Amino acid sequence: MMLRRFSQCAVLLTMFGSALAGVLPDDRADILYHLYDGGGVKIDGPSILVRKKAGKSLSFVGNYYVDMVSSASIDVITQASPYTEERKQWSLGMDYLRGNTTMRIGYSSSEESDYDARTVSFSVSQDMFGDMTTLTLSYGLGDDLVRKSDDPTFSRDLDRQTYGIGLTQIFTRNLIATLNFETITDEGFMNNPYRSVRYFDAGSAIGYSYELELYPNTRTSNALGLRARYFLPYRAAIEGEYRYYTDTWDIKGHTASLAYIHPWRKWTFTGKFRIHDQTGAHFYSDLFPGSEFTNFRGRDKELSPLTSYTFKVKAAYTFIGENGSWGFIKKGTVTASLDMLHIDYDDFSDLTALAPLGSEPLYKLDADILQIFFSFWY
Repeated sequence: MMLRRFSQCAVLLTMFGSALAGVLPDDRADILYHLYDGGGVKIDGPSILVRKKAGKSLSFVGNYYVDMVSSASIDVITQASPYTEERKQWSLGMDYLRGNTTMRIGYSSSEESDYDARTVSFSVSQDMFGDMTTLTLSYGLGDDLVRKSDDPTFSRDLDRQTYGIGLTQIFTRNLIATLNFETITDEGFMNNPYRSVRYFDAGSAIGYSYELELYPNTRTSNALGLRARYFLPYRAAIEGEYRYYTDTWDIKGHTASLAYIHPWRKWTFTGKFRIHDQTGAHFYSDLFPGSEFTNFRGRDKELSPLTSYTFKVKAAYTFIGENGSWGFIKKGTVTASLDMLHIDYDDFSDLTALAPLGSEPLYKLDADILQIFFSFWY
């Protein structure tokens, strides 16, 4: 089964564009274990990231990431058999600092049994007005190849371009805010070659039959986001974020979050609540009136109207640094985080309930996302 992921362009632009202009990232190594468990899907695996400076102007970063997937999700058990899958991704990047300007370039490659992805990205950041303002421009280009595990002749291309602009402003010693705008254009094969839609069929014993989904071969999406962090007098901070999303498939989404960060001795604790609400794609339907009823058709639950809620708790502990170093390691932390996710789908029926047509309950998903990682500065 092909594993759908969020845009690799977005991953790279985040990975290589996280540092402010005028400052190279610290020499650092991260070792991560991640686990997603929910909705009949389990995804887990390790990730290793290493950063290293080369002089005062260059910094390099490398990352290796593995997903081990076992799935018996509602899409799978209603249309296919449970499966296991492995996805491997590696990324390389470089930062170049010249004065108040930082240029970054990155490359990422991921492979799984029926999906290959290649992404390159570039960004440039400029500090201005006494380093109080940072402007960042970014671009990413993705080249994906979609295949089918049960059909060696099946091969489809998917091309993606990501354009971004961001503005970070320090307003006071306690308040910093970032405004980002991103446009993504997709062209090629975007639907899942295994997934089907259902349509009303009076001749079927259950009242409906299945046919393969069919998506448009172009999509343009735009997202505008605002994030602000305010530092409280007792070293704690609050962080708020809002993001508005819209695309040419008529999906509109609103995402808002609020976080509280509290340091205490060698610990830093974080609590965060996030809510996301979206409309459905114009070609989505839980049940089509008939076969090939529309030119495009899809029944991916992520294209349906939905509302999700996420509560996050995170704790970080510094075990190297305050009382001396360990050889060449100057600082070390261990961080554990847990995201508790709940999604209400407003127009996606739970067919596993085996209820009569028209009386199926709506599907709900609960998932836990766990991350544990060690960070070392050297």
